[in-house]
Amino acid sequence: MFMYVLPIVLIVASNIVYNVCQKSTPQNANPFSALLITYLTAAILTFMVSLFYKTDKGFLQSFNELNWTSVALGVAIVGLELGYLMAYRAGWNISVGSLVANILLAIMLIPIGILFYKEGFVVTQIVGVAFCMVGLILINK
Repeated sequence: MFMYVLPIVLIVASNIVYNVCQKSTPQNANPFSALLITYLTAAILTFMVSLFYKTDKGFLQSFNELNWTSVALGVAIVGLELGYLMAYRAGWNISVGSLVANILLAIMLIPIGILFYKEGFVVTQIVGVAFCMVGLILINK
């Protein structure tokens, strides 16, 4: 159970720090300078932690198993980071901007999950989506 819950706790805790940092980045700071420092920090931390992750293959050998998704994820992360930074600079509240983005994201991922990953979608989930859409309308009034 711990290994089931731990990733969700890590996601939530990291998202809290992420949104607070994005909202707190100085308005006059060049967004690309901020992103460069962010990614340099992430790269250094990733490399340091990788030294403790033991596998049957070496670190450099593991690159052979990668595909296009790592590059696409890098592009997506830049878009995500820049999007949040610009949203907060445009005046979105930290309590609303992330909520709106994540609800819209969840709704957009539903057809992707159904069509490409053969995930099911039952009536109770449809009702949940309806509540989310009503919530989006109410929160933006």
